[in-house]
Amino acid sequence: MVVPAVDSAEVSSETLQTSPDFNRLANTMTNAFRSLCLLALLPAFAMGQANNGKFTLQDYLRGSITPERAWWDVLHYRLSLEVFPEEKTLKGSNEITFKTLRSASRMQIDLQEPLKVTRVALGGEELKFEREGNVYWIAFPKPPKTGSEHKVLVEYEGKPTESKRPPWSGGLTWTKDDNDKHFIATTCQGIGASIWWPNKDHCYDEPDQGMDIVITVPADLSAVSNGRLLKTEDQPNDRKTFHWQVKNPINNYAVNMNIGDYIHLSDKYDGEKGQLDVEYWVLRGQRELAEKHFREAPRTLEAFEHWFGPYPFYEDSYKLVVVPYLGMEHQSSVTYGNGFQNGYRGRDLSKTGVGLKFDFIIVHESGHEWFGNNITAKDIADMWVHEGFTNYSENLFVNYHFTKKEAEDYVIGCRDLVTNKTPIIGVYNVNKSGSSDMYYKGGNMLHTIRNVIDDDEKWRNILRGLNSQFRHQTVTTQQIEDYVSQQAGIDLSCVFDQYLRTTMIPELKYSIDGSELSFHFENVVEDFSVRVRVNIDGTSRWLKPTTKPQTIKLASPPKKVELNRNFYMTLQAS
Repeated sequence: MVVPAVDSAEVSSETLQTSPDFNRLANTMTNAFRSLCLLALLPAFAMGQANNGKFTLQDYLRGSITPERAWWDVLHYRLSLEVFPEEKTLKGSNEITFKTLRSASRMQIDLQEPLKVTRVALGGEELKFEREGNVYWIAFPKPPKTGSEHKVLVEYEGKPTESKRPPWSGGLTWTKDDNDKHFIATTCQGIGASIWWPNKDHCYDEPDQGMDIVITVPADLSAVSNGRLLKTEDQPNDRKTFHWQVKNPINNYAVNMNIGDYIHLSDKYDGEKGQLDVEYWVLRGQRELAEKHFREAPRTLEAFEHWFGPYPFYEDSYKLVVVPYLGMEHQSSVTYGNGFQNGYRGRDLSKTGVGLKFDFIIVHESGHEWFGNNITAKDIADMWVHEGFTNYSENLFVNYHFTKKEAEDYVIGCRDLVTNKTPIIGVYNVNKSGSSDMYYKGGNMLHTIRNVIDDDEKWRNILRGLNSQFRHQTVTTQQIEDYVSQQAGIDLSCVFDQYLRTTMIPELKYSIDGSELSFHFENVVEDFSVRVRVNIDGTSRWLKPTTKPQTIKLASPPKKVELNRNFYMTLQAS
């Protein structure tokens, strides 16, 4: 997701709906899982109490792999819907193709109020269902056999939540362009895709066989979504249907719908896997601006293929789509609202001048095609995997197209935006991501690791290896942390613990006694140790501090000791 705001300290939490109720929670589970699930939830609920009771039954149902989710695997979604702009309503269905992993008779489908499910069917058989907040429980007359495949059709309708502050608040944006034409978009990261369509609304399970998205709108508008446009069809009552198809797995929040008076521009990019189709969907009257400014898109793809490996979705193409908000990382349908200008709304986040050398939205949101869309966190508590790496992709873009020094200037300049109020990693199983420090602090952590490794080719191979090893997968932070350590040949677990799980910035303490230099770490996790580069009287030297004091003898008494700026820590004389 795009960063919240230049001077924002935290991403706002969505308003929660009910109070915690352990008895009611227990009643939603099968007896076999009740005790286990409650024990697993105790830390989250305890923290919820510390946070004024914010974590609720609905948070658990939204954020955990419940028994009613775990028994079936999504293979394909076919989302079909009609949009009625004047009424601000939707009416449609989602045909869910799934495989039975083990036999069970109750399925959880998520759809947030005020939208409502009107019918559920398995084949031609009507299924019973009941609502509990934002969850629908679907009852099967008998459990499907393990290993079998089925299609369940979920029909729904209503007036969806309207986004008050897209993209940071979820829902539909209903607005009009300068020509008084309807201009509509969806945003749902964090709050969940179920705010506008019914699905298994958890990041761990993506449709293995992709998705079809069929949208019917007034005939004077176009509907743009993920993947490729297969066909358009005229409908009665002056309406038109747009059929989009995604061949690759896709995370739910990356599915989007954009409706407007669009014109379509085509381009090609000669990439590592051949020719990639590049498309731009812009409003009527924006052609000239787009043809000039969107040249940044192929340059971005070139830089990221160098650092991260091939674009992950050649089969589905790459698109930039103009929207009525700042932008977001919808897979193969990157949305753009930065006003055809460089920087972040024309501003430099780093305050170094470097941030005005590129269009922040094109670069950042395209970086998510690799981190967020190709590699997706199983739980949004690990959202740093999306945002930390993508924040760092901005400085890698600068590194590739400009200079390494300017790249360093940029990422280090963004340190002033780190708040260190709460840890980067959030709370598991309750749909709670960590602080917005996952962006700038996450990027600076990765920059520090790059400099600890001190081998840019190895670093590049690690980044490319991540996108190959975990291609089209959902992952945990532990998988990412372990892979980076293994490939670097350095145990970086204490570094990840320090920057992801605490708000402490390491302090390198030193003292001078004649020709002897003593040093150690403070304000760190237990057994923290990592090598750092310092300048002693202008000469660069590696040190390997720990939490215990060490002493080295120098040729002469040192006059000046400086920490290399690329290490995100402080140096203090003791």
